Amino acid sequence: MTNSIITYPESLALAQLPTPLQPLDRLSTQFSGPRIWVKRDDLTGCALSGNKIRKLEFTLARALAQGCDTLITCGGVQSNHCRATAILGARLGLKVHLILRDEELDGNQQATAADGNLFLDYLAGAEVSIYPKAEFQARQRELFEHWSQHYAAQGHKAYLIPTGASDATGIWGYIRCIAELIGDFKQADIHPSSIIHATGSGGTQAGLSLGCALHQLDAQVLGIAVCDNAAYFQRKVMADISAWQNRYEVTSLPESLSVQVNDDFIGPGYSKADPEVFATIKKVAALEGILLDPVYTGKAFYGMLTLIEQGYFAAARDIVFVHTGGLFGLFAQREQLSF
Repeated sequence: MTNSIITYPESLALAQLPTPLQPLDRLSTQFSGPRIWVKRDDLTGCALSGNKIRKLEFTLARALAQGCDTLITCGGVQSNHCRATAILGARLGLKVHLILRDEELDGNQQATAADGNLFLDYLAGAEVSIYPKAEFQARQRELFEHWSQHYAAQGHKAYLIPTGASDATGIWGYIRCIAELIGDFKQADIHPSSIIHATGSGGTQAGLSLGCALHQLDAQVLGIAVCDNAAYFQRKVMADISAWQNRYEVTSLPESLSVQVNDDFIGPGYSKADPEVFATIKKVAALEGILLDPVYTGKAFYGMLTLIEQGYFAAARDIVFVHTGGLFGLFAQREQLSF
């Protein structure tokens, strides 16, 4: 399969595309390395901002084609994906049920206050079920089945969406993004050696990595892990790509396919960040007007800047950071930012 014969499945037009490609020249000058560019996928919409919309354009088209009227998905209590699903469900007239994991909740505590993404989940009318992390992890498949049967008993048909819409269908969103980036690079007259992004559920990385191979773009995709480790993401990304290959009957994968993950910047764990990440968030906002979050983009951007200082991109003239959104999650951790 090459770029000339890629046939995309049915999708919905839900995102504001194409998103801009923007140079960060003041920041680039400070770090005396390659010129840093940002693909502004935080601008795919307003409340719909972020990378999940590209995936959901394909996922929700599939749900509607199967006659589903209910969406069930899961994620952390500040999940950008769940917020996007809740809002898009409201936009399309679909019921949405969110199965959320609270990292701090135990059996004796009340659920997290409705702030950030969670506030928007409720505002969009989603049904929300919040579980302590241990219970969520132990019962995730059971919870999906329970709520699916619950809605079936009411005469509804549910479509089950995994974490981050990171599966064989969601991959298409970032395969198509690579085609968009190729147009961006041509317009800007650049040839970036690396495309860097935060990797949290693996779907964006699967799409970008596979997209580069399919569209024959000579750039290395580097996922900076925000949880788990590099070995996990190697397995997860390749499993998603294998599922994509099977679902869409692709006979072979391009030989140039490569999956690269850096797990040096996870810090205290998922949804938790070191002070250096918050300092980076403040610096980039004040210097370039780019807003990052402590769960995904802030960690990955801090990681990218550190790698620049370490000479990782020494041979590069241009590199691109894919800004996957996450602004609303920043509000839920505002106490970590001192002014």
